[in-house]
Amino acid sequence: MNFPDPFFRWRPHPWHGLDAGENAPEVVSAFIEITSFDAIKYEVDKLTGYMRVDRPQRSSSMPPSLYGFIPRTYCGERIGKLSPHTDKGDSDPLDICVLSERPIDRAEVILNARVIGGLHMIDQDEADDKIISVLDNDTYYEGVNDVSDLPPVLIERLSHYFNTYKLVPGKDNSKSIFVDRVMNREEAFEVVKASMADYQDMFGE
Repeated sequence: MNFPDPFFRWRPHPWHGLDAGENAPEVVSAFIEITSFDAIKYEVDKLTGYMRVDRPQRSSSMPPSLYGFIPRTYCGERIGKLSPHTDKGDSDPLDICVLSERPIDRAEVILNARVIGGLHMIDQDEADDKIISVLDNDTYYEGVNDVSDLPPVLIERLSHYFNTYKLVPGKDNSKSIFVDRVMNREEAFEVVKASMADYQDMFGE
């Protein structure tokens, strides 16, 4: 049987079978793994492409935005070179947070996200950057072009979440897992481009 392009007979792998977006790094595709309603850490299984339960969150903090990754990105050597704290990425696809005015309560969706900045994060001596974006066709955010255009409390919530989402009671991990700084839009563009190049080095076309 002949399948018309771009129909897939089998489900494409969310990491490798989708693309980063025609207008990357300004507007990227995002595959959403977690919503603001999830107290469970879900993530795409790298081998199968299906969603896997990673762990229940130990803290009571809820994700302040949609959370997922940009397909066909990889945090490797180039990502490491952008960090003042390490020389290596975390060997995962590049993470992305997506702000939306209307609540989106389901994961495993693909959307277009407009990049406006990011958080430079270190996790166990590896760069684990989080891109900050807004839903591309969300008119509520149409005047937001950089993280500096957002209310500071939104950035505080994102930073607090990632500073604490791996917190284990009785254990201080603040020196091994921390948000180092907030990146503006241009810096975030460089991170996206570096992760796309790292993907090409690692996996090719």
